[in-house]
Amino acid sequence: MLIICIVIASLWYLHQKPKAVVEEPTNVQTTVIRSNATKSEYTYSGEVRGRYESQLAFQVSGKIIRRNVEVGSTVNAGDVLMEIDPKDIQQTVNSTLAQVSSAESQVHLAESNLRRYSQLYEEGAVAQMTYEQYRNAYEVALAASQQASAQYAQGSNQLGYSLLYADKSGVISAIKAEIGQIVSNGQTVITIVQDGDREVEISIPENRIKDLQLGQELSVTFWALPNTMVIGKVREIAPMADPATRTYNVRVSLPNPPPEIKLGMTATVALAGSSNVADSIDIPLTSVYQNGDTPSVWVVDGDIVILKPVKLGQMNDKMIQVLDGLQQGERIVANGVHKLRQGQTVKVGDDSL
Repeated sequence: MLIICIVIASLWYLHQKPKAVVEEPTNVQTTVIRSNATKSEYTYSGEVRGRYESQLAFQVSGKIIRRNVEVGSTVNAGDVLMEIDPKDIQQTVNSTLAQVSSAESQVHLAESNLRRYSQLYEEGAVAQMTYEQYRNAYEVALAASQQASAQYAQGSNQLGYSLLYADKSGVISAIKAEIGQIVSNGQTVITIVQDGDREVEISIPENRIKDLQLGQELSVTFWALPNTMVIGKVREIAPMADPATRTYNVRVSLPNPPPEIKLGMTATVALAGSSNVADSIDIPLTSVYQNGDTPSVWVVDGDIVILKPVKLGQMNDKMIQVLDGLQQGERIVANGVHKLRQGQTVKVGDDSL
């Protein structure tokens, strides 16, 4: 009887013992880490210029009395572009010419005296000192004549400088003086763009100058020609920044530009950002789990989740940049991160991205 009671009690105990609870895996939405390899692109506005430009100026001062060209005029080398009033210069030339005549007369007189006293000295009629005085007088007169001739030649050149000639063939791109205006020597009055290559001049800030190198190809578009795009090459990079703007002037040559591209047109040059910048990793904002002061994400390892701290960077409305802590190819939980715990079993659903 006792044995029967023990058996019945054992069966009742086994029947009443609670069964072990089996945890069901939690469905999670995930995303796989992929780096962004896109490069930034910067655009700079510039102006179509000629590769060779001549800044022309008079070599003498005076009042402009004649102008033979307009902006856009085509000129050939040797054409007269402007003229200043030559009257004052002509008076100077006349004065120096008179000085030349006077000096030559003095030379003739000194030469006659020297010849006469040279004969008297040979005959012993005059002392050597007297002869040397007349010889010196002749040399002084000869030097004065040479000086007057040089001044006359200089004045004649000045008279020729009253005409401004085109030094090269090209197109007049700027006129900075008008008839009646008094200009000084060396003051630029006309700019000629010489026939030949065309370029775009742009200004690059100093933090982007490292992205450029000579011979680099850049795409150039034009505001007035929306359907025209030309591949240009960097021909020149200024060695020093402009002291006022703190930018570097860069010249981009345009090989074989279409004829519709005109001087002075506004151009846009596209420049890719530096390629040595590390690839960035962006993740959804909803995948960040804030554990105290340390931001973290849940990384899926097999069928469990592991909390991993990360270093964050810039963010926008939906994404945030990860600077450190994640590797390309890792799978992270994208939503519901505050409902998970360390080592929890999960079931991976569809990617959120």
